[in-house]
Amino acid sequence: MRRRFFVEKFQNGAAVLQGEAAHHLSRVLRAESGQLYELSDGEAVWLARTQDIGRDSVEFALVERLPILLPTLHITLLLAIVKFDRFEWAIEKATELGADEIVPLAAERSEKGLVAASAKRAVRWKKILVESAQQSRRLRVPVLHDAPTPREAFRAGNSRIRLLLSERAGAKPMRELLESATPSQQSNDFIKLSIAIGPEGGWTGAEFIAAAEHGFAEAALGINILRTETAVCAALAAAQYAFGAFRQTPESMDSSPDSLPNGARAIREKGSRESGDE
Repeated sequence: MRRRFFVEKFQNGAAVLQGEAAHHLSRVLRAESGQLYELSDGEAVWLARTQDIGRDSVEFALVERLPILLPTLHITLLLAIVKFDRFEWAIEKATELGADEIVPLAAERSEKGLVAASAKRAVRWKKILVESAQQSRRLRVPVLHDAPTPREAFRAGNSRIRLLLSERAGAKPMRELLESATPSQQSNDFIKLSIAIGPEGGWTGAEFIAAAEHGFAEAALGINILRTETAVCAALAAAQYAFGAFRQTPESMDSSPDSLPNGARAIREKGSRESGDE
């Protein structure tokens, strides 16, 4: 499969890749003029051919607009800040598993030093999200928010379905909560889901109360106690199975020859046989 990169915009049948991504493509992957890659601006995906390759900038000519699948599920992951190596692994996998928004939480039992240092890690975290979104061939990169307290995050959410992972005895199985909210197979309703996952020490009593006040149901993933990053994978995989992965709607695209940029028609057939992957 061809590699995918994110660009700022498509304009006049062309696009420009800049910064670290362009450096990686030109210097690490050693791209050559005429190779094909996929480009996304977060709204559309195009097959594009390299034209001018510089050290920190790569210019493309658009060849063909590609069809995309639009999921019917929007996931907001509210994730307590934990040790950075584990947190970064978690947000990488959350991106692969379809999280659309990631909200780092300054939970009461998050280490204070980690919370204080989190703002300085935001640039690195955004880079991780971009690279993971490219690898998993997503249409757009997840939005990374600032780090509010759980109470602030619970209050700000607008998802119809809100789940708080919990180890308490009264928590309902996540499967049960998801099944009760799953629309019929004939329905293409767009679903907004929030999943809150706490730190190593778990939620405090005050955080449980705040979550309940704002409509979060306590959900259990099973009888085993999971690490935070494991819970992220398990919860998002369950959500995709219930709502998202098999309920996608194709967006109609006009990829007829008349809709292609100037010069693209002659190379469309040739381009379909070439790949820029290494």
